[in-house]
Amino acid sequence: MAVVRVADLTKRYGDVAANDGVSFDVEAGEIFGYLGPNGAGKTTTIRLLLGLIKPTSGTAEVLGADVRDRQALTEVKADLGYLPDSLGFDEQLTGRQVLDYFARMRGDERRDELLELFDPPLEKPVETYSAGNRRMLGIVQAFMHDPNFVIMDEPTAGLDPLKQDRLHLFIEEERDAGKTVFFSSHTLSEVQRVCDRVGIIRAGELVALEEIDALLDRSGKEVWVHLKDPVDETEFVTDEMIDVEIVNSAVHFTYTGETQALLEHLVQFRSVDVEIGNPQLDTIFKHYYRDDTPPEQR
Repeated sequence: MAVVRVADLTKRYGDVAANDGVSFDVEAGEIFGYLGPNGAGKTTTIRLLLGLIKPTSGTAEVLGADVRDRQALTEVKADLGYLPDSLGFDEQLTGRQVLDYFARMRGDERRDELLELFDPPLEKPVETYSAGNRRMLGIVQAFMHDPNFVIMDEPTAGLDPLKQDRLHLFIEEERDAGKTVFFSSHTLSEVQRVCDRVGIIRAGELVALEEIDALLDRSGKEVWVHLKDPVDETEFVTDEMIDVEIVNSAVHFTYTGETQALLEHLVQFRSVDVEIGNPQLDTIFKHYYRDDTPPEQR
């Protein structure tokens, strides 16, 4: 069952398409990663899903509610948690007062449990909070009413590494308990670590939508070759090599062909060392964001 259905979703501001025909589903019980640098259209998608802005065309459903139907969307928001990128808490309130405010609207049956994991200084005014404490307060308010679906926009911004690990483990446990998380981020390593599927958005268009493992497998192998002598690029590089970087006798590239064919090619050169591994998500991401990447290779 899909928790989110997005169909041809478009949002234009004049001649600029912040989202341009975006389509994807988020399935129940998965962590869905939404990747793109600042300005790619991630936050626009989130604002559309929450009904904060209206689509120019296309539509989306969240928990069965059409985002264009304000009343229907309001009725399902009790089962929705949201951690925004910019936390707009009243600066004069204490952390406890902030949580009390959200509790009156949605409930807080998991507040104590969450405060044991994420411990902002509740008795201090929000205006005195560090970025990390603001983020922890935001995490508590997003989950404390025990929603089945949570949207998180840059969720680890400001958190120290230990708190990041704690959050990653927590949302994995939530997923295992049947909850669904929409995880929007430009931090590639954490998306690779915690997400089941990923959508990559580029200039408002969705350019990839796959399971993490399938995306890694389809994107070839990452190869490092150290040669005894400086390499002649015209002799060494083949059509199956992309994103080739050559520095003297060291070559780094992504190989999209068969491994056996690569090995047969490399034996023609005096290699000191060869390392072949699976590409990391950041390598794939940069490939999708290269201006000169042919459409058929994206």
